[in-house]
Amino acid sequence: MDLQAHLNAISGFNNLELLAGQVVEGFISGMHKSPFHGFSAEFAEHKVYNSGESTKHIDWKLYARTDKLYTKRYEEETNLRCHLILDNSSSMHYPLLSNSELNKPNKIAFSVLAAAVIMQLMKKQRDAVGLSVYAEKFEYYAPEKGSERHHHMLLDQLNTILSTKDKASATDTYANLHFIAEKLKRRSLVFLFSDLFQNEMEQDRTFEALQHLKYNKHEVIFFHTFDSATELNFNFNNSPKRFKDVETGKHIDVYSDNIKKEYSTAVNAYFETIKLRCAQYKIKYVAADIQQGFAPILSTFLVERKQFL
Repeated sequence: MDLQAHLNAISGFNNLELLAGQVVEGFISGMHKSPFHGFSAEFAEHKVYNSGESTKHIDWKLYARTDKLYTKRYEEETNLRCHLILDNSSSMHYPLLSNSELNKPNKIAFSVLAAAVIMQLMKKQRDAVGLSVYAEKFEYYAPEKGSERHHHMLLDQLNTILSTKDKASATDTYANLHFIAEKLKRRSLVFLFSDLFQNEMEQDRTFEALQHLKYNKHEVIFFHTFDSATELNFNFNNSPKRFKDVETGKHIDVYSDNIKKEYSTAVNAYFETIKLRCAQYKIKYVAADIQQGFAPILSTFLVERKQFL
């Protein structure tokens, strides 16, 4: 199912909840062709009926055979704790947007909507979700809750990210992930959205921090956000270009064809190193290419949710 087709006619992020809901409904409507069919209401187990509980889910056929009252418990009633972590540094605001058209999001817009979509699924399944946002400094934290008020509070924070003009900022993933690991007291499914554009030393420190989350028994899924058209494939014409580091302000003037081969070699090595490190530390790696839509995000969420419970 092409989820992006549901979005191309919608521009702007004026109603993030509506947009997230449309992505979720579009995805679920196509699940009859996928192994996730019946996910949200899949039978899990029987439990003994306690006096005073609703009789809605009593298994009367089982009662006829055993003369005992049992209720059916469904997967959607199995609570999950999920924490979303968004890297809001300047590199995540690439490419710069002339407007907020959803069919052409940059990395932070893509991550925000993907987070909202996961939150929408959590809401439908009555699960608890929390949110952390960081750049060079820690910007926002909310613990895992499942109330309607909490859901709207998180949506408001996501909208704030989109509506606030980016100020040049570096990334301190290491310190902020350690801080989050200390805040999360109960075992959770943790999603990190980041491009992880760091030097080798900083990458080592980042994976040390991710190990802190793993040590605390959290399951960690890393959504590696990138724009394949320009950051991976380097699709620029061979006219003079100025490439600027959005975090440091440093720049270089080059012809694209002069460095394309060396760049491709270096960036592919970088991606392979990240994947290898994730495998080494038992962190689920998901390529979150903003050119490919949200289906990989949703599919991963459903699979990891089942494995986590």
